[in-house]
Amino acid sequence: MHEPKLTHLATEDPAIAELIEAETTRQFEKLRMIASENYTSTAVMEACGTVLNNKYSEGYAGKRYYEGQQFIDPIESLAVERAKALFGTEHANVQPYSGSPANLAIYLAFLQPGDKVMSMALAHGGHLTHGSPVSVTGKWFKPVHYGVEAETGRVDMDKVRELALAERPKLIIAGGTAIPRTIDFPAFAAIAREVGAILMADIAHIAGLIAGGAHPSPVGFADVVTTTTHKTLRGPRGAMIMAKPEHATAVDKAVFPGLQGGPHNHTTAGIAVALHEASQPAFKEYAHQIVANAQALAAALTERGFNLVSGGTDNHLILIDLSNKEIGGKPAAKALDAAGIELNFNGVPFDTRRPLDPSGIRLGTPALTTRGLTEAQMPQVAQWMDETIAAAVKDDTAGLERIAGEVRDLLAAYPMPGFVA
Repeated sequence: MHEPKLTHLATEDPAIAELIEAETTRQFEKLRMIASENYTSTAVMEACGTVLNNKYSEGYAGKRYYEGQQFIDPIESLAVERAKALFGTEHANVQPYSGSPANLAIYLAFLQPGDKVMSMALAHGGHLTHGSPVSVTGKWFKPVHYGVEAETGRVDMDKVRELALAERPKLIIAGGTAIPRTIDFPAFAAIAREVGAILMADIAHIAGLIAGGAHPSPVGFADVVTTTTHKTLRGPRGAMIMAKPEHATAVDKAVFPGLQGGPHNHTTAGIAVALHEASQPAFKEYAHQIVANAQALAAALTERGFNLVSGGTDNHLILIDLSNKEIGGKPAAKALDAAGIELNFNGVPFDTRRPLDPSGIRLGTPALTTRGLTEAQMPQVAQWMDETIAAAVKDDTAGLERIAGEVRDLLAAYPMPGFVA
């Protein structure tokens, strides 16, 4: 059953209440391994489901365009101060609705249409908003992409420097959405300084690891840092921008009034709660456990013949090329979902298959870690994944059902925030 209870919703709109309850049970019974997903705490969910939904608050604390901000301003100010303290930054904006608008705000703050942007190619682990041709960032700006080496699956920073010197971009982006290795923020900063570019670090995936000391921070190296507030940070679906003081005004004006109207105050409250939770000692243990789990799972998958891009992971994320397993990423992901293991199909560097039918799968350990799983369970997870792929190749539906039952049995012992039996 969902916690907090859906008493009023069940009376007012039982159809929606039933679907939410079904989703709650689904999340409890499955190994949720989509790298960008997690579980928020019940406290975060409570903060997001309050009367704060009722209030408009265009502007910033102390400078609003609507009256009645006596309690909204302190909530946003708390979120900002907690972000600054947690990440050691001098300026933070907690108003972006999500990661994509946060990234767009950086373009608006520093670029003109047609300016050159250098970032990791989407096919090599970048993000749509880093200049993909299907994104407005690729349509209105001139993208130049770096990638990983075919032999290592890693970025060669000497080649990044050569590309930057040749292209002279106005903005350089470090970060992405399918990068299993540590990002060298100091090296990117040195390159950006050399070519006179603004350096943006997109830490949406690794923000929780950074907050918990399990990944190096870009703060102090990057001019601006964008992040979502869910994923490893374990907050609600929102975003933040951190910036050096000299860029604070440009960033704030780009968010509001440049791209958005009033912030979502209920989300701001949830972010504040999540940042408070991330400042506690237990969060550091959780962040390091995410990495330990990912590395244990990577080792177990390698032992079973899976081809991991870059050979392993330094963070929460594992990218697997299934070319040697006689199955594509999409049918593999669907089979794994049927077996109670939720992840996503994903392209891999130098993929020869179509984006909607790629060679790989992407998975991560944040949600498993939140549930309390440790390195001890990772060999079993790898075994289930291996057995599922084999069953999918043979079209063995009974095998998938057996594994799903075993997954449910395991997870019954691990509590889930937002669910009570």
